[in-house]
Amino acid sequence: MTDAPQDAVRDAVPDEVSDEVSDEATERVGSDADAPDASEGQDAAEDEAGPADGPVFEAADRRGRIVADAEGVRLSYDEEACEFRWDELAAVESAKGRFGKRFTVTVHTPDRRWYPIDLLAPDRGRIAAWEAELDAVLDAYFDDEAP
Repeated sequence: MTDAPQDAVRDAVPDEVSDEVSDEATERVGSDADAPDASEGQDAAEDEAGPADGPVFEAADRRGRIVADAEGVRLSYDEEACEFRWDELAAVESAKGRFGKRFTVTVHTPDRRWYPIDLLAPDRGRIAAWEAELDAVLDAYFDDEAP
């Protein structure tokens, strides 16, 4: 049913006019494909201006996620999430399970509260990589000296 109006329009337009229109459309599509996309430039500008200047730690399993970057530390587990700026933290510690593939990060606040999160690594080698990445982020952003 929807093809009927389009057929009527095609029949009403002379063939030489429709050929010219289709040639112009083809030229425009070809020139648009060669032109750079405006959104590509925005993505590159956002990447340069974003917090990607320093190290970033990111670890996740099927239930939990930890992200530590220039902004702070973000923990999420199932539907729960919390976020800490670096000036809100007293300590950040990590531990690996003795036998398994468990990696635990605990965030401590100055008011003596702590927020642990456990992740299951895909293999034991990944835990060592996570520890190294987290250490690099802590060295770069966390000031552990008291004023």
